[in-house]
Formats: sequence, structure tokens, C-alpha cells
Amino acid sequence: MELADYSLIGNAAAFMAVLGVLLASVLAFANKLLWVYEDPRIHEVESLLPASNCGACGLAGCHPFAEALIEGKITPSACTVSSREATEEIAAYLGVDAGEAEKRLAYLACAGGKHVARLRAYYVGMGSCRAAAQVAGGPKACGWGCLGLGDCVVACDFGAISLNRNGLPGVKADLCCACNDCVEVCPKHLFSLHPVSHRLWVACANLLHGDSAEADCEVACTACERCAKDAPEGLIEIRNNLAVVNYALNELASPDVIERCPTGAIVWLDPKSGVRKGKAAKPIFRTESLPARQAYQTVRM
Repeated sequence: MELADYSLIGNAAAFMAVLGVLLASVLAFANKLLWVYEDPRIHEVESLLPASNCGACGLAGCHPFAEALIEGKITPSACTVSSREATEEIAAYLGVDAGEAEKRLAYLACAGGKHVARLRAYYVGMGSCRAAAQVAGGPKACGWGCLGLGDCVVACDFGAISLNRNGLPGVKADLCCACNDCVEVCPKHLFSLHPVSHRLWVACANLLHGDSAEADCEVACTACERCAKDAPEGLIEIRNNLAVVNYALNELASPDVIERCPTGAIVWLDPKSGVRKGKAAKPIFRTESLPARQAYQTVRM
């Protein structure tokens, strides 16, 4: 190798060394210029959180929640997934009050299991509510009813939802953390999150009127207006053939308003005895699937 070749190699090496030092200096300067202080307590608090990143607190995940705690924008009890012990530990670490947050649960606006709701077609395809809903709204005669294929069960990371024998999702109150996943995944938009103090509930989303609604589902709201007439003024109104509860007046709610509902579409959620229907609601003893109103069709996906 000639001397000139060694000179070129040396020059190249020197250039790269100078370039490396220059870039390192720029990065060091930028790091110092753009550096943002982060309270070390954030990581400590985050380590005490359940790391589920479920969003039930209303924030994007556990790290933003920890930041909000340090800034005093939220109380530890706002994490509905944490145990009471973990909440108290976080409060003690930060020297703040744990706070009180009313538990919220996912409620399903449908009671139309296969023993009370009719089908208009067989569905053959992917075992998914979203897939079934793409085929003319699904196989149920009620176009607003739960399709019962369990997308909400799959979406719930906490095992809080399971299908009962009638193909209807049931929410386990002790496991539900109001993470909102079931709300987002349901193609019929039947789930919503409510504080446990919301005892009055309309378990129906059918917008048909009277006999037309009941022909599709025996527990549908028929817009008979009896609950609205029996309720304190403004608590319940009939909107688009469906009873709607004004939860801004929730303190006026009582089991009395459900007593004359003929189908049991509006219920009282008792913390001890569970779902309570009014005295006028027809009892349902059937356990087998309800026969179709007309010949089945087979819909494939």
C-alpha cells in the first residue's frame, strides 16, 4: 500500500472522529436545552398501580394517572382497578387523602335473551357480534337487541362478563372496573357505564311502539308511558318510543316507578337481591329458545 493511501485513511479517520465529537456535542447541548424535569415519585407511584392501562380513570394509562396524582389533579381512589389497600398505600406515600370515588359498572340495555326474543334468521359465520351485525343488522328480529355472540366477553380483560344460558351478557359487579372496553366493542351500543347509585334502569333499546316491539321481544319497552306517569316530574320521559331516565334527578328515583311496567323492561337494580321487576310484569318461566315468528332464513357470512 502506498503512502498516499495511508494518508487518505488517516484523513478519513480524523474526519469521522471530529464529526463524532461534533455530533456528540450537539446532542449533549440539545439534551441540556430540551431536558424536562420529571418528578421521580411518578415512577414510584406508577409501580403501585395495577399496570392495566385500561383507561377506567379517564386517562390514557397508568403513567398519565401517576402524573395527575403527583400534580394533585386526581385522587388515588379514581383508579377503580386498584384494591383499597393499594389506594391507601399510594395515598400514604404521597401524603394525601385517598378520596372517595363512586364505583361504576357496565350496564347492558337489553334483557332479550333467546328465551324471550325471536330470531328472524339463522346466522352462520364468524362467531362475532360485529360480523353478524354486518349481515342486515344480525339474526335477531329486534334490530336493537344483543346478538349474544360474546364480543364483550372477549374484550373484557378482567373476566367481568360472561354469557348466561340464554346468550345474554352478565356483568359481575365485583370484577367490573368500568374500563369501557365493552362499551366500545358492542356493535349495537348497548353497554354504558353508570355509578352504582343509578338503580333505575331501562333494559331495552327497541324503538318500535307497542305490540310491534313486544312481537319481537317479550321484555321490550312498549312506550306505554306508565313508568313516566308514575315517576316524579322530569325523571322519566318517553323518547322515540323508549323510556329514558334523567339521571340528573336520580335522587328522586325509587322502585315505585317500575311497578306498572307490563313487560318488565324498566327495572330496579337492588344491590342485594339483584334485578327487580315490577308487580305487573308478566313472569317468564320459559327456558328454551323462543320460536321464530316466521320461517327461518339462513344468513351466511
